[in-house]
Amino acid sequence: MAEETNMSTKTTKRLVREGDFVAEVDVDLLEAEGGWAPYLSIGDAYRLDEVREALRSGDPRRASRLASRVYRLMPVTA
Repeated sequence: MAEETNMSTKTTKRLVREGDFVAEVDVDLLEAEGGWAPYLSIGDAYRLDEVREALRSGDPRRASRLASRVYRLMPVTA
C-alpha cells in the first residue's frame, strides 16, 4: 500500500514578463513532506506557459483571461 503524504497548498502570485508586458498569475504552491516542495501543479505550470506565450505573441487580451492582471511596462525618463 502507498503511504499517505500530508500535503498543503498555499496560494501565491507569480509574475510572467515578456517584452513590455508583465502578467500577475495566481497559482497554488503544493507543499508536502520530503521531495522537492514547494512545487506547482501541472495545470498551473501550463497556465503560466500559456500566459507567457500570449504575451510573447503580443496578445494581452488572451493573457488577461488567464492571469489576474496584465501590465504594460513603460520606461521612465529622468
